[in-house]
Amino acid sequence: VQLQASGGGLVQTGGSLRLSCAASGRTLSTVAWFRQVPGKERDFVTAIRWGGGTTWYADSVKGRFTISRDNAENTVYLQMNRLKPEDTGVYYCAAGRVITSETLRSGAYSYWGQGTQVTVSS
Repeated sequence: VQLQASGGGLVQTGGSLRLSCAASGRTLSTVAWFRQVPGKERDFVTAIRWGGGTTWYADSVKGRFTISRDNAENTVYLQMNRLKPEDTGVYYCAAGRVITSETLRSGAYSYWGQGTQVTVSS
């Protein structure tokens, strides 16, 4: 499985960005986005179950971020609205056969994309 993340960039507070995670190879049960800032561990942002479309969100992004999937394109999208400076970081998409209770744990994911930088200026 290979994951290709794209769509990051520089945006002002209140702006929007859409990240993409294109997957090749076999389909896995769950795709997630994590965010990492220098000196800190990767934090869970959101995840989606490939079959069924169940979603999870970190409290800090609920109501602002939306994760979705396109089965035909084998791509997961992260629409980020009303961005804040604290959303800044490198965003990684991850995939794996993940049980529900492990969804928020980065160690549960076997495959990772290369990361894309999101910078929100104040």
